[in-house]
Amino acid sequence: MRRRNFLGVLGSAATWPIAARAQQPERMRRIGVLMNVSESDSAGQRFVAAFRRGLDELGWVDGRNARIDIRWTTGDPNQYRRYAAELVTLTPDAVLAATTPVVVALKQASPTVPIVFVGVVDPVGSGLVASLARPGGNATGFSLFEYAISAKWLQLLKEIAPGVTRAAVLRDATIAAGIGQFAAIQTVAPIDMELSTIDPRDAAEVEQAIASFARDPNGGLIVTASPFVANHPEMIAAFVARHHLPAVYPFRYVVDAGGLISYGPELVEPFRRAAGYVDRILKGAKPADLPVQAPTKYELVINLKTAKALGIDVPASVLARADEIIE
Repeated sequence: MRRRNFLGVLGSAATWPIAARAQQPERMRRIGVLMNVSESDSAGQRFVAAFRRGLDELGWVDGRNARIDIRWTTGDPNQYRRYAAELVTLTPDAVLAATTPVVVALKQASPTVPIVFVGVVDPVGSGLVASLARPGGNATGFSLFEYAISAKWLQLLKEIAPGVTRAAVLRDATIAAGIGQFAAIQTVAPIDMELSTIDPRDAAEVEQAIASFARDPNGGLIVTASPFVANHPEMIAAFVARHHLPAVYPFRYVVDAGGLISYGPELVEPFRRAAGYVDRILKGAKPADLPVQAPTKYELVINLKTAKALGIDVPASVLARADEIIE
């Protein structure tokens, strides 16, 4: 071999390791998703789709450079723990977690796996973060709302049904959010308003409690945010309609299922925004340094078909404030 050709071969060989390194595929990142509802839940599917869309926009494509492992818990605390432990064993680079009980289960399963949460009420009071500005620990994300919003539900009930003098509050007393929401309602209840609670444990008990409450006149219902409500919106709307009670709900998905009126944060966008936090974590950021963000949009949704069935003439002042009216 001539010297010139031999040197050329040597020069090409010198670049082989560099070329090989350049052609190596990007490392697959693993992203867990732990949802608080069942896989058949239409709202839950919209939330996960928004999260996937956000990841796609940031260049994280399932099956190409990321693997997304989704678990659906149907609101069952045993499944929170089971699937949290299962996801942790997959050594994810980050996990999206929906609602406080799910985040608690994940933190118990691992104090180090990075968690981005959505749908958490009072993350500081729940002990999930040290502060909103600097969460510390392994979790951060997007809070659901402040307890003060619960007071607006009672005010809204009085606006659409001025004759209401008794209000039953459906809440979960086993979680801090259930206690906090009811406390906020109590602070604004007028002297002539009789408040009572319905603490859901199963469907039969809830229906019986609603039926018992509805036997006396001038009653209305306030449904607070809870895992039970998230997993049974159609059933609750049907129970309430059956007993002809005016009712206010925290989220529009209950109004979509036949409920009368809701006021609360828009729920889909935080899932898309959560993808941005996951992206930052995959690029080296720590949850401890990412501030917890509050909702950016609240929506008032009214189902006029339900109002007509209940014989309620929704005031023009309320209709004018509505973000959406379902006819």
